[in-house]
Amino acid sequence: MPTAPALTAREICQVLRELALGTRTLDASSQRRLMADNSWQVRLEVDGWSLALVNHGQTLSHCEECRSPDGRVETLDAWQRYGTDPVKLLSIWEHQQLQRLLQAL
Repeated sequence: MPTAPALTAREICQVLRELALGTRTLDASSQRRLMADNSWQVRLEVDGWSLALVNHGQTLSHCEECRSPDGRVETLDAWQRYGTDPVKLLSIWEHQQLQRLLQAL
């Protein structure tokens, strides 16, 4: 049985980009929680995608985990191995838009 291709940082970045541009919308089940180090994690549900993003203070830091609609899962460990986090691929404007959206949750 062939294995599914890996979920790439670029695929995930595209979902985040479309969310920032307003062409995708958050599902009502999106939620945020405070973590022990005063950062907070936001779990987003977006058109079948499930993403866990982390904010440090008021700044969107990184993506911890993502599950695609077809069931592929990837975590921060895989992206750091290649030095590419999906959040880091966003433009400054997209990053700011996404931060505003997350702060409104």
